Amino acid sequence: MAVKVIIPTPLRPYAGKQDSAEVKAGTVGEALTNLTTQFGDLRKHLFTDDGKLRNFVNVYVNDEDIRYLARENTPTKDGDTISIVPSIAGGCNHFRHFEPSEKSF
Repeated sequence: MAVKVIIPTPLRPYAGKQDSAEVKAGTVGEALTNLTTQFGDLRKHLFTDDGKLRNFVNVYVNDEDIRYLARENTPTKDGDTISIVPSIAGGCNHFRHFEPSEKSF
């Protein structure tokens, strides 16, 4: 069964700059394994050294979070869409105090 895997912008450099890929898979785990077989550099960004999906990587099948389904064992069917959504953190490394003024409203 072919499924479409959406590759988020921060991971595209590791996936040949592609925004998606079609892979054959019966489960989410198979889809991600096949994806990382196709794009080896992507593996370290999705999986730990012992092969577990990284905690900060969220995966959805047709907008359903796999954490609330069967995780990597979640079945897929032909035409499903798998979305990889990495948690992104960041921001300003210092806080600049500002006083509200009439101009800021």
